[in-house]
Amino acid sequence: MRRRLGTLALWLVIVVEAVVIGSSAWAVAVSRGRVVDAGEVPPGAPETVIVLGAKAGAGEPGVYLRNRLDVALELYREGRVDRIIASGNDADDAGNEVRVMRDYLQAHGVRAADIVDDPLGLNTAATCRRSAEEFGVRRALIVTQNFHVARAVGLCRAAGIDVTGVIAPCRGCTRLSLARNFLREALGSRPRAVVDSLIG
Repeated sequence: MRRRLGTLALWLVIVVEAVVIGSSAWAVAVSRGRVVDAGEVPPGAPETVIVLGAKAGAGEPGVYLRNRLDVALELYREGRVDRIIASGNDADDAGNEVRVMRDYLQAHGVRAADIVDDPLGLNTAATCRRSAEEFGVRRALIVTQNFHVARAVGLCRAAGIDVTGVIAPCRGCTRLSLARNFLREALGSRPRAVVDSLIG
């Protein structure tokens, strides 16, 4: 019995490693040449930017979300983009992400008409799909942190969007939260993204 359990555990480790390596390879392949730092967005880039939701509370964006919004604001102020899609979960128990995003953007000078609310962007796949189907997006920038950006690019490409990922900094993020996000990305989010990209 002990030997069988040991063999089973070994095979489980092998399968997990294969899934992690395979999904990470997918993320690298689909995002190659399509990811830039916030200060390196090339001329002629799309004029729509998608901001992915993240934790919000008490009417304020959390640290991850605030950094994403600040990148979008910088692009808007520079005249690089003229439409910001604020996509997230707008349920009360999720912190009203989209309303928080809109309030923050408007408080920092973005015209209300230049913001598109997507309150049903419950995950990255839904955001990309809805951006294409509901808002007619064909080309876009998408802003998120580096652990997430390759997956976001892959999912938006699968939805038919010619997309460039823009890396938001993580000023104020703790090492523990970053480590947790990188781990979750490798073990859960990327494998699921591969499936989402295949089934559309």
